Amino acid sequence: MTSNATEASILAWLSEQRQPMLDALEAMVNTDGGSYDKAGVDAVGAQVARFCAAHDIPVETVPGARFGDCLRATVASEEGMSGNQQRNIVLMGHRDTVFPKGEPTRRPFRIEDGRAYGPGVCDMKGGLVMNMFVLAAFRKFGGAPGPLVGLFTGDEEIGSPEGRPVIEAEARRARAVFNSEPGRPGGNVVTGRKGGVFSVLDIEGRAAHSGGNFEAGISAIGELAQKITAIHALTDLSRGITLNVGLVSGGQSVNTVAPSAQAQIDMRYVDPADREEILGKLHAIAATAFVPGTRSVLTIRGEFLPLTQDPAAARLFEGYRAAAAETGLSVAGEFAGGCADSGFTAAVGAPTLCSVGPVGGKAHSPEEYLEVDSFVPRAQALARAILRLEATGL
Repeated sequence: MTSNATEASILAWLSEQRQPMLDALEAMVNTDGGSYDKAGVDAVGAQVARFCAAHDIPVETVPGARFGDCLRATVASEEGMSGNQQRNIVLMGHRDTVFPKGEPTRRPFRIEDGRAYGPGVCDMKGGLVMNMFVLAAFRKFGGAPGPLVGLFTGDEEIGSPEGRPVIEAEARRARAVFNSEPGRPGGNVVTGRKGGVFSVLDIEGRAAHSGGNFEAGISAIGELAQKITAIHALTDLSRGITLNVGLVSGGQSVNTVAPSAQAQIDMRYVDPADREEILGKLHAIAATAFVPGTRSVLTIRGEFLPLTQDPAAARLFEGYRAAAAETGLSVAGEFAGGCADSGFTAAVGAPTLCSVGPVGGKAHSPEEYLEVDSFVPRAQALARAILRLEATGL
């Protein structure tokens, strides 16, 4: 079979997969999969594994101790590959969502006015399903210009504490990485993202009766209030730096000087060099006692690296854009303030393109949606981009 015939077969088969894609998506969305629900995330992984087995795609499991396992599905390349052609082409996605247990029961998958709804429908179970079917198409018809790897991780929404080393190891041997986060609402892909650091600030004061022994107390909440003001003052929108104290807690009772308090901090930045500067300032704020006698500890709980576009990634984007145009899609690159695993792959030098998944929006909310009509064309665009990879010089 000629390469043109192989491509035609892949595209024609994908064009017939709309309903099977939607069926797979419905089953996946209706399965619990919050980041801290390992059993649920692994149940979604079992759906991926069953699909791959049905299409004769080998799957390796990298167990997670606390969070969802990582699955690594592989499709061999054509024979006779050499040099860079032997490096893996990675299709990446995460199975976990941000929603609490029971959310699929409360609002199960549905389609209304051309949009699919449900927890995680676009972020990013739609992208997972798309990757599964693209892998199956190449397994069925051949034509892969290098080994294909489908990497299905389980803890992205909490910073990939266990998935990150697996992702980075895969990226170091990758020729290119396509991360199937949802396409932007206008249909664009993402060529740059902010980095993010998620930290917890714990403050210790001293309890005392707020009426009978007020002067003996040291208020951790009073300290927290002043620290929040200092933390928010680090925001510099002109540089793309934002600090947000999104969660606070503390105190013992209304009539007790607060012996403890806690703040959870979201820090975002664009330039990798800004990370150390802002973290240094955060640590300095933590070390400063605005209320004498308080003590504070700042702990980093998770982080994402920024997605930056080097010349190789720019060529990957141009190749994808041309492939999308052949599919009838007009696609541009966008910068996004949100973080993703694509930052890890870019940071170790793998040419990376993000948000090549089906188009959707309003992620992390009850209104999250996926444009049903984007499913097949985005799968075809990805398949074409893979088939055209050699033309990018990668």
